[in-house]
Amino acid sequence: MQSIRSQYGSRGAQRARGMTLIEILVVLVLIGVVMGIVGGNFIGQGENAKRKAAKIEIEQIGQTLDLYKLEVGRYPTTQEGLQALLSAPAGVANWNGPYWKKGTLPKDPWGNEYKYVQPGQHGSYDIVSLGSDGKEGGDGPAKDINSWE
Repeated sequence: MQSIRSQYGSRGAQRARGMTLIEILVVLVLIGVVMGIVGGNFIGQGENAKRKAAKIEIEQIGQTLDLYKLEVGRYPTTQEGLQALLSAPAGVANWNGPYWKKGTLPKDPWGNEYKYVQPGQHGSYDIVSLGSDGKEGGDGPAKDINSWE
């Protein structure tokens, strides 16, 4: 009986020392599933954050344009563009800038310039970021962000 116990005892000790290949594969699959779910959520949040940042910056540009209009009496023309917020356009009286304090014109979160049109089709002016693809239109993260929505 002693030899039978020692025989089963050694198997139990071997079994306690390691995991089977199936157990390891199950753990790896579970880790992969969890990482896929968590990683997918973080990737989507990054694009949403960029879209929100672009919307906020468009609103800040709009407020700066409103201040420009209060002092100059009109919005910058399309030809003068947003550059008029940094340096006085030729022939403009009452310019008291620079109105955009950061020293350079802002770029959207994807590194593209904002499009400015005055008069706009949707208001006194239109400001547009072309989204992640840098092209007009698009869906999802590539959708344009604008000043009128």
